[in-house]
Amino acid sequence: MTTQARQIGQQAEDQALAYLQAQGLRLYERNFQIRRGEIDLIMREGDEVAFIEVRARGHSPFGDGIDSVTRSKQRRLIAAASAWLQRRREQPPTRFDVVAVAPGDKIVWIKDAFRPDD
Repeated sequence: MTTQARQIGQQAEDQALAYLQAQGLRLYERNFQIRRGEIDLIMREGDEVAFIEVRARGHSPFGDGIDSVTRSKQRRLIAAASAWLQRRREQPPTRFDVVAVAPGDKIVWIKDAFRPDD
């Protein structure tokens, strides 16, 4: 990944985090990594833990972001979420969200974008 791509991704994560916090979510962790995957944001909304994939949408036609989260990417997110949960005493309800950040600071938040059993 190029330095510019990393900067764009970091900026999108910053924007997504600020947006989600304004919606009342609380941050647990950022950029949680295991060998098989990474989760951009882990946040809590009420009793539920949201594992959030942030997508920076470029100059292509603006979509909802879920189309860029492939089945392979979903498996890596699920593996990372499982590892994160194994380190916790509690086993709260969970979901996987996608936040797409597009030029002009357009943000689309897709709650419960996919499930591990999909």
